[in-house]
Amino acid sequence: MFDMKNLNRLKKLDENAPDSMNAFWKFDKAVFADGALTGQQKQLIAVAVALTTQCPYCIELHTKAARAAGANDEQLTEAALVSAAIRAGGAITHATHLFPAES
Repeated sequence: MFDMKNLNRLKKLDENAPDSMNAFWKFDKAVFADGALTGQQKQLIAVAVALTTQCPYCIELHTKAARAAGANDEQLTEAALVSAAIRAGGAITHATHLFPAES
């Protein structure tokens, strides 16, 4: 199912909901602009989130964008490990729901 060529179909969304999609594209552009965080930092966050959500399109697109913003292998690796820690931490903390509440 995953094929980067599928992204060419995004134009169908633009055609079918131009106002909403225009708002989305403006929002997306604004979010990734430099601000309190640099564009590179934001792309590294996006890589970590993409790994956590396991979206192959986002992983590829944001990895390329992070590299274009100057991110190196070490930074991408650390972002991946943060992603793994958060995902594993969620499983551990939710495991507390396996046990009855203490009185």
